[in-house]
Amino acid sequence: MRTEDSLPDVRDVLAAVATGLWRWDNARGVVTIDAEAARLLGLPEEAAVLPETVVRARFHPVDWNEINGVVSLALTESTLAEVRLRVMDGEGRVLRTLRSRSKPERIGPGRRDVLLTGTLQEVSEPPAGARAAVTGDWRRSREAFLLDAGRALAEARSTDEVLRVAAGLSMPGFSPDGLAVFGVEGNKLTVVGHHGQNTGDEEPFLDMTLETSYPAADVVRTGRAVYLSSPEKYRERYPLTWPLASRFDRQSWAFLPLVAGGRTIGAWMAAFAYRVYFTPDERSVLTTVARMLAQALSRAGDAESARELTDGLQRTMLPTLGPSIAGMSVAARYVPTGGGLQVGGDWYDMIPLPGAAHGEETGGTQRYAFVIGDVQGHDVRAAGLMGQLRIALRAYAAEGHRPDAVLARATRFLSGIMTSRIYGSSGGGNKGEDGALPVDEYADLRFATCLYIEADPSTGILEVARAGHPDPVIRMTDGTVLLRPTTGGLPLGIDPDADYPTTRIVLEPGETIMLCTDGMIETGGHDFATGFDRVRAVMERPGPPAPDDTDGQLHDPLSGDGLEDLADRLVQAVHGPSSYHRPGPLVDRREDDIAVLLMHRDLHATGGPVTAGRRTVVTIRQDEGERISEARQQLRAVMHDWADEEQVDSAVLLLSELLTNVLVHTDGDGLLAAELLGPPGSRRLRVEVSDPSDDLPHKRTPGELASSGRGLVLLDLLADAWGVDPLGTGKCIWFEMAEHEPGAGQESQDAEAAEDAAPELDEAALDRLAEAAENL
Repeated sequence: MRTEDSLPDVRDVLAAVATGLWRWDNARGVVTIDAEAARLLGLPEEAAVLPETVVRARFHPVDWNEINGVVSLALTESTLAEVRLRVMDGEGRVLRTLRSRSKPERIGPGRRDVLLTGTLQEVSEPPAGARAAVTGDWRRSREAFLLDAGRALAEARSTDEVLRVAAGLSMPGFSPDGLAVFGVEGNKLTVVGHHGQNTGDEEPFLDMTLETSYPAADVVRTGRAVYLSSPEKYRERYPLTWPLASRFDRQSWAFLPLVAGGRTIGAWMAAFAYRVYFTPDERSVLTTVARMLAQALSRAGDAESARELTDGLQRTMLPTLGPSIAGMSVAARYVPTGGGLQVGGDWYDMIPLPGAAHGEETGGTQRYAFVIGDVQGHDVRAAGLMGQLRIALRAYAAEGHRPDAVLARATRFLSGIMTSRIYGSSGGGNKGEDGALPVDEYADLRFATCLYIEADPSTGILEVARAGHPDPVIRMTDGTVLLRPTTGGLPLGIDPDADYPTTRIVLEPGETIMLCTDGMIETGGHDFATGFDRVRAVMERPGPPAPDDTDGQLHDPLSGDGLEDLADRLVQAVHGPSSYHRPGPLVDRREDDIAVLLMHRDLHATGGPVTAGRRTVVTIRQDEGERISEARQQLRAVMHDWADEEQVDSAVLLLSELLTNVLVHTDGDGLLAAELLGPPGSRRLRVEVSDPSDDLPHKRTPGELASSGRGLVLLDLLADAWGVDPLGTGKCIWFEMAEHEPGAGQESQDAEAAEDAAPELDEAALDRLAEAAENL
């Protein structure tokens, strides 16, 4: 070897291979070129220092606009900036295509102050059938692809959805056929998910430490991407782990860091079945996808952590229903359908009460309290207040208080919490200099609705106290569903001295009572009326009891798993896919938490005869005259499928008369009991109104201008039968109606009127008729 011979000058070598030199000073806005670079650009063949605008005019505008992106990527990865540039003549025709390879470096404090030094070399267009070169059309496809990918990844809500989206990405001009996402746990790599490999292929990669000589470990450790364009480069750089990768028969690999919030959370591998040289444009696409993938995985991980936290919080706060109750079945559901953290203030509870029920009326059996409530809001504060309120209610119930006393103490408890938030523990509180509470503090004040029932399963007697909560819903033995009005008070936490009167309901054998929060009624854009119609349609579906084929006894459709099935169907109707096909009248779906509690009294609980009829009982106190309208609504609900609508109107009129007489002419409360028995078409309605007065009513003949005295007259005209039965204390006025087809009653009345209107014939008239008959 002859060492005295020196190498030729670099400029001579570059000129010999038709390669020009250029330097682009972005800070000064000038470009320095040699003679060969000037020739390639279509300029006079001499070295020159030109303004940036002159050189820019020689390139295709789409290619020039790509230079900034390629340079930024090269600066980030500390690599060369490589780009294809089309040189244009004055008429807009492409003279030649150049490849620029340059080294960028920052020369100033600004992000755009860059000095680019490199080479220009003419390249030929790829032959037909070869992979397309980077052109403006390719770049436009890339931009469309990135927009679609970003939208799909932004909509993914879980890690599995993110991985499915990543697996389905089809990159313009080059698409990987194998993907893998690596995570980090401590000092080890984890495989979050993969695509294009078989199940179990990830096993060798599960126990790798970050010090392992493996591309993904290097990427996580250094935060820099690794591009391996051939198996030879992979084997040369990572000889120890090459055997693990060689069995997949891939030709090129790209490992990119997943960075979120300035922290490397993992690595993304894209493997190709063909050679990929990873041009700057291709690296730019992969880098952009990796950034979007990292953000999507970070969001999905945060959302899954929040869901796990809130679900655990809700499960911790919601009770189990406890042991079974003799003669009664109980089912409950809770679905956090609201937004935000998907945690809210809805709850239900079942509380065994201390001791046994007192008095002969209940037989001294174990009593239970059933509670359902809703704290305002769908956030952690609502869940915290719900937990505090639930514990307070359990404590008050365990002390043996009646339902009205339990809610009175609960509203005082919640009001105290709200008051302490306003004034603080020392009384000064959070008020400003003007003495007013900040607006955000007022916005954080909460109230709660609640329905509290003390139940005796042996008799079916329910004592109900209500604090601004929706009324309970009763499903009768024959499947009829109606809303059961109860007296109530203000929601908890509004007035510390609020009063909560109780209402007594008797749950007959075979009947079911449903307690729910407003989410069950109004979720899906429904108001209360349309939402209740939806719930009623679901509750009526099991139908009335049917005789069993084996023993002939009536079979209870809600016994056993029937009540659990009803609870599932209620939730599906409100929150399931079918709810989107039957939206309510309101535009906003108004998603809300759903809590529902079902109690069913067994059909054969008493051991006596069972009838699949309808019965409702309503108590109206002396100071509750406005509740007569509720009694009328209850009777209409009981008679909702009665054949003759005129009979329904007559029954409602008679009921209104009897209840009004109780409130006007006695000093006691009125008790309504309405019962409907028999098969459809031949049913009989019996309505009883009881009061504590011993004074019996007397039939009168009121004048035209009289304001009273027509009650018994109406009973005579409209009822099929009526009467007055003395009781031990007081009396019971009742009437009955037999069902008939519309108009049949009128025909009967017309026949009776015609009979009454026919003249009576004396003996002489009869003799004359007989003689006329003989002559004929």
